[in-house]
Amino acid sequence: MRLIRNNPLLALLDNAVITYGAPINLSYYWNYGILAAVCLGIQLVTGIIMGMHYTPHVDLAFSSVEHIMRDVNNGWLLRYIHSNGASMFFIVVYTHFLRGLYYGSYTRPREWVWVIGVIIILLMILTAFLGYVLPWGQMSFWAATVITNLFSTIPIIGEEVVHWLWGGFAVDNATLNRFFSLHYLLPFVLVFLSIIHLTVLHSHTASNPLGIMSRSDNIPFMPYYTMEDIFVIILFLMFFSSFIFFMPDTLAHPDNYIPANPMVTPLHIVPEWYFLPFYAILRSIPDKLGGVIAMISSILVVAVIPFISKSWIRSSSFRPLFRVFFWIFLLDCVLLAYIGGQPPEPPFILLGRLATAYYFLFFLVIIPILGQLETLLLYRK
Repeated sequence: MRLIRNNPLLALLDNAVITYGAPINLSYYWNYGILAAVCLGIQLVTGIIMGMHYTPHVDLAFSSVEHIMRDVNNGWLLRYIHSNGASMFFIVVYTHFLRGLYYGSYTRPREWVWVIGVIIILLMILTAFLGYVLPWGQMSFWAATVITNLFSTIPIIGEEVVHWLWGGFAVDNATLNRFFSLHYLLPFVLVFLSIIHLTVLHSHTASNPLGIMSRSDNIPFMPYYTMEDIFVIILFLMFFSSFIFFMPDTLAHPDNYIPANPMVTPLHIVPEWYFLPFYAILRSIPDKLGGVIAMISSILVVAVIPFISKSWIRSSSFRPLFRVFFWIFLLDCVLLAYIGGQPPEPPFILLGRLATAYYFLFFLVIIPILGQLETLLLYRK
């Protein structure tokens, strides 16, 4: 014990993992935090190793990826772990976010835990997009062209910003070099933010399915929840391995196995599946600048929930009306993802606009009104 007290790092580990008191009634939905940490670690390790063999040059990038797949010992395994790991990371984080939304984990005193989590998701999206460009296939090149051109909507300085991002007057070698540098750097920023996220969380007790603040009915995190975490990690790695070994290309786009060609435009430019809801929101607005604002706002609006929700009831276990709107919201997100993968033509245009309207109404109108209504009914009782 004296060794732990005298060593700041061991003391931090002891407070965060071993002696940390966690609510006794946590379910398996609370294991997605450790799964996100596992995914981040996997992406870091595989990304650093592949970075030793990758060449960020427009003439060599595609070939260097093939070199990793064919010539590097177990390179195919590294590449499939890293590419599918991005999808696993988003599955885990999106589920983690939905659990927090359902059980009211964004309410006081955890509002800044929620805000930091939204920043982490935003950086994840940026990092994943940068990584999507690196193989320099057809979809990579045209995704970079389309997304970077969105900055041209910025008034007055838009064109200059685009040229600065490109490092010239087109998506070319300078662009690829910049994207590779940022893709290599941002995961370490994610690690730093994740530590802050965990530190702020542990400054209060963790939330629980009942939404009750409890400091007495707690149990030590180790060994009770560490054993549960290990069990869930094993199940997750089995699910992850099924994609790596049996269907490694299921979540990838076939056009990205064609070398980038600026002279040939794909019939339908589609981002990765985890970008599709935001891509659908972007396309649902007829104005280009309005679409960019809507797409960015669709992420940032999540961060304002703790400050506009006035409900005194945290958990949806006691909010039957909110549960209805929550499940409609989940279906709405699935619909947006489907629409994002379809061509921008009827009836997908109209469906996309209706789904986008509900997405923003849920956060800016439904959640605040339901919170005030529930609080009013609580006072009457």
